[in-house]
Amino acid sequence: MFKIDAHNHPDYHGYNFERHIADMDEKGIAKTWLLTWECPAGEYDPNTIWAFATAMGDRDYPAPLRLCWSYKERAPERFILGYCPDPRRPDAVQKMKAAVRTYGVQVCGELKLRMMYDNPDALDLYRYCGEEGIPVTMHFDNAGAQTTGAEFPRRHWWYGGDIDTLERVLRLCPQTNFLGHAPGFWCHISADRLGESQAYPKGPVVPGGRIEELLDKYPNLYCDCSAGSCRIALTRDPAYTKKLILAHPDRFVYARDYFDNELSPFIDSLGLPEEILEAFYHGSAERLVATVKQ
Repeated sequence: MFKIDAHNHPDYHGYNFERHIADMDEKGIAKTWLLTWECPAGEYDPNTIWAFATAMGDRDYPAPLRLCWSYKERAPERFILGYCPDPRRPDAVQKMKAAVRTYGVQVCGELKLRMMYDNPDALDLYRYCGEEGIPVTMHFDNAGAQTTGAEFPRRHWWYGGDIDTLERVLRLCPQTNFLGHAPGFWCHISADRLGESQAYPKGPVVPGGRIEELLDKYPNLYCDCSAGSCRIALTRDPAYTKKLILAHPDRFVYARDYFDNELSPFIDSLGLPEEILEAFYHGSAERLVATVKQ
């Protein structure tokens, strides 16, 4: 079964264009959503930014649009282009429109900034994306779970706000599809409060978590199944995970945000019907970008 990786970045973790393509071929990945991360200096952790080569060199954004476009130019059939300008900029919507018209951007992402994601400027950007059929990928980190132990440069690395922020966005922008991602999202698979102080909580899932609640309530929420945050969350309670996916078979989207394939053996072990696996590995990602106006 072929796969679509719905979350990755260019020149990331030592993978340049050639290594990225080779890894996709090795892992059976037909296409990758290649996402920007336009985050100003001072809003990303200097101890982990090493994973993004450009930020260590020319002091550009960690994953700028120009770099994503360079991959797309060389292998247009392998990459779906993503881009998310900083919504706090006065020209954010205009920049997004220009990127869509000029480069054929099909995804808004990755949004990973030290801002509340439901501010009015951000809502304008999401609503434009909804009009164009463009999904939005959001990274959440809880302040209490991402403490640094230092006063400088930051006491914690938080992004986006909390799960209530996400719910307000889902309610205020019903025509826009959103993908929840990262520790501050996936900790809510369980109806406990461990995610307030732990980035990667483990242990049995308490049913009735906010992810389950929001999936039931908002048809415009999807789950970006990438990185350790998703893998750890889904493997906490396999029986619960299977039940959750079966209840929302079109809302879980295979993604990596890295270059491994560690989630696949677990998903394959759940005994899900073939049509649900098809949706997980590529069908839902295809559907999310199928209505993008070009």
